Amino acid sequence: MRGRSKPSDVTETYMSDWIAIGALAVVGLLIPLAMMAVSALLRPSVPETGKSTIYESGETPTGTTRIRFNIQYYMVALLFVVFDIETVMLFPWVVIYRPALEAGVPMIDLLWPMLAFVGILAIGLVWAWRTGAVEWTRSPRATRRKTERDVNQ
Repeated sequence: MRGRSKPSDVTETYMSDWIAIGALAVVGLLIPLAMMAVSALLRPSVPETGKSTIYESGETPTGTTRIRFNIQYYMVALLFVVFDIETVMLFPWVVIYRPALEAGVPMIDLLWPMLAFVGILAIGLVWAWRTGAVEWTRSPRATRRKTERDVNQ
């Protein structure tokens, strides 16, 4: 065919990479779906009332299962995740710090990115502290009990 250029090797390689990624995604979706389908077909179905009850370490449940958790639990968990990720991000920097200095990289080029990263996290921690995100608050029930104890003494 005249006038048409043949696809280059770069384009073919690029497309074959995407085909491999697509095939991996399809396999990654099909395997769990197939496992769930086989499990649904092979498992025994024996309905009984004991299976649908709430399990609390062998104890008979008391009260409702719908309780409200204090938002502080979520805030502490979120802050933990943020600062845990910080340590994960600091580790590779620490590993390459000395070899980079020995290779002649200026110290300011090594320190500046990490100081900016830690500084941004420190600003976030100060903000969380000032807004009360890291202060543990008492529930109204605990406050009532403490007040009753103070009055009785």
